[in-house]
Amino acid sequence: MNNIDKRKLRMAMVGGGHGAFIGAVHRIAAQIDGQISLCAGAFSQDAQRSIDSGISLFLPEDRCYRSYQELITCEAKKPLDQRIDFIAIVTPNHLHFDIAKMALEHGFHVLSDKPATFNLNQALALKKIIEKTNQLYALSHAYTGYPLVKHAKNLVNENVLGNINKIVVEYSQGWLAPSEDDTSKQASWRLDPKQSGISCCMGDIGVHAANLAEYISGLEITRVCADLAPVVEGRQLDDDGTVLLRFNNGAKGVLMASQISTGEENDLRIRIYGDKASIDWSQLAPNTLWLKINHQSAQMIRTGVGHFSDNVIKAVRTPAGHPEGYLEAFANIYSNFAEQIRAFNKNHTVSNTQFDVPGIDEAIRGMAFIENVVRSNQTESKWSTFTI
Repeated sequence: MNNIDKRKLRMAMVGGGHGAFIGAVHRIAAQIDGQISLCAGAFSQDAQRSIDSGISLFLPEDRCYRSYQELITCEAKKPLDQRIDFIAIVTPNHLHFDIAKMALEHGFHVLSDKPATFNLNQALALKKIIEKTNQLYALSHAYTGYPLVKHAKNLVNENVLGNINKIVVEYSQGWLAPSEDDTSKQASWRLDPKQSGISCCMGDIGVHAANLAEYISGLEITRVCADLAPVVEGRQLDDDGTVLLRFNNGAKGVLMASQISTGEENDLRIRIYGDKASIDWSQLAPNTLWLKINHQSAQMIRTGVGHFSDNVIKAVRTPAGHPEGYLEAFANIYSNFAEQIRAFNKNHTVSNTQFDVPGIDEAIRGMAFIENVVRSNQTESKWSTFTI
């Protein structure tokens, strides 16, 4: 028997062992709503470290695997009432494609950390694998999980802003400002082109900003003009960048991403300007959304206060005044994905859009964004067409 409506979904994790920041975030987010249990994992490329990490998480030793290949092969052989339902991938970028490919081909759904793959060609190939295997794929663009981000999207869809003319989105961090931090576990692989790909800053956080702009506005980036650089001497990949944007409705935009902005924490902010009104949201104050109209007092919208659409209400867990943040937004991706998996078990035609889960299409646009802005930075031309 494999009636997933009567049990928690069983998750395995690849990556995220001792000392890995994002692995712990994924584990907390996955389990917040009581829909998912971590049952197995291959937590490190070092076999003993992987096993030790699993044991420290109180997993049975026979579900702590030495490699992702062993995990997928062994789990696929288990009876349906024991085997995992999906795999969360939280490794450095260069491993994402191979793990996702093997997992999908062995009948497991996949939730991957972003960016989806090492390059755009891999993302395009991954879409074909998803279509061939008919498995589900989700991408952890966690900032789309905030209730007021969803409300902002609804305001755009309801034409409260009118025609969108300009989008300004910025993501500033300061943690890579000191060069001595390059040897830390979190920094070393992000700054290594063999593990991270062609970009550090744009690949790590710029892609989140681009995704947020497209998610809320419903528009697509069509042209870019980029200025990227490694500000700290000796780095091979960008740690800072500014990109001028054009959208498919003619709107203009600016995207700024930086990991060397000294003193900044995790400052993701977006402003969208229409000919009727504008919205302003910041991840540092995620329970507040500002709606602004010319010659009127700005309206402060608070999470859980007032009337909201069902998709926003669903994303809120506590009464107004009880702050919810990054972990809860991240959990909304997992919760929606769990709902999608349960629906898939009954009807194999469910879509990511139907369950508000970022998927392979967002993955492809994210990889295309990274490659387009890097290519734009390398050319003498002012503007480059956004291509996939």
